[in-house]
Amino acid sequence: MTIGLTGGIGSGKSLISKILESLDYPVFNSDAQAKIIVEEDHTLKTEIIKLLGDRAYENDKYDRQYVSQIVFHDESKLKELNNIIHPAVRKSFKLFAENQTSKLIFNEAAILFETGAYKSFDKTILVCSDEETRLKRVMKRDKTEKKEVLARFAKQWSDVKKRPLADFVIENDGERSILMQLDAILKILN
Repeated sequence: MTIGLTGGIGSGKSLISKILESLDYPVFNSDAQAKIIVEEDHTLKTEIIKLLGDRAYENDKYDRQYVSQIVFHDESKLKELNNIIHPAVRKSFKLFAENQTSKLIFNEAAILFETGAYKSFDKTILVCSDEETRLKRVMKRDKTEKKEVLARFAKQWSDVKKRPLADFVIENDGERSILMQLDAILKILN
């Protein structure tokens, strides 16, 4: 069974992934895989350069800052870039899943609902946290300013929009135990 694990930036989905890994569940991190693919897949590199120009790769290294400046101000370029990267990441997950022996295989992905990729999973888990908490976490983690984080938030759907699409929700609100919530979900899935 494949389970998509998602949540807004700073919601705590990576923490849930680490807990799952500590319980010996296989977890595929789509964002980390995307970073590898844009560096190593020559076909992808060619497509990205064709879309965004030679500056997308500075000294043969993917220039995230340059690419981000373009795609976060041009919705059509962002969509085209996602259409290049996401199929390659999905293919990598498929290979990853085929090589697992666990009954449950997790895929951590930030924009699972936004891209429609959630439809390819047997179940989905959404990690929710209030915006103020997420904002503080991301500013501290990424050492960035509030307006930059809010711009990134704006590119993702709100939890209100995602909740009806999720099979399970983990409330990372500091009041309820995420371990107990995750344990209850795992009991159902197993």
